[in-house]
Amino acid sequence: DLDASAVLFAGRAPQDVVFFQHLTSDDGSVQHTGDNRVGGAGQGGDDESIVVDLRRVPAHVDQIVFTVNSFTGQTFEEVEAAFCRLVDESNGQELARYTLTGGGRHTAQIMAKVQRTGSGWQMTAIGAPADGRTFQDLMPAVTQHL
Repeated sequence: DLDASAVLFAGRAPQDVVFFQHLTSDDGSVQHTGDNRVGGAGQGGDDESIVVDLRRVPAHVDQIVFTVNSFTGQTFEEVEAAFCRLVDESNGQELARYTLTGGGRHTAQIMAKVQRTGSGWQMTAIGAPADGRTFQDLMPAVTQHL
């Protein structure tokens, strides 16, 4: 049971989080498609998705960090055919992909962040292993990448 989360920050302070128990950010700019507990059942290979409308993200939010964690505590050594990807929804183009399968003895990954810049938003791949079953467990590791 891999779970995707997005944590919205203003500076180093978390403002909101989107995950399987809070599917839409308070402002509506970030939406989670819902929890998939079995894997391999997602349409087009995506079991869980987080959709971000960057134009609607509130001005005080300057970073969004994306994580994946194993809620059941399985390590990525034990998970089959798992990956994360970034897709431009306007044209369906895959911009980045990271394979989690065989990814080591950790239970989570700090995947990437998008950060507000003077000219818009910039994506940074992180790919840092971490341990934790929930996004709350990952917060110390997440803040290292702000």
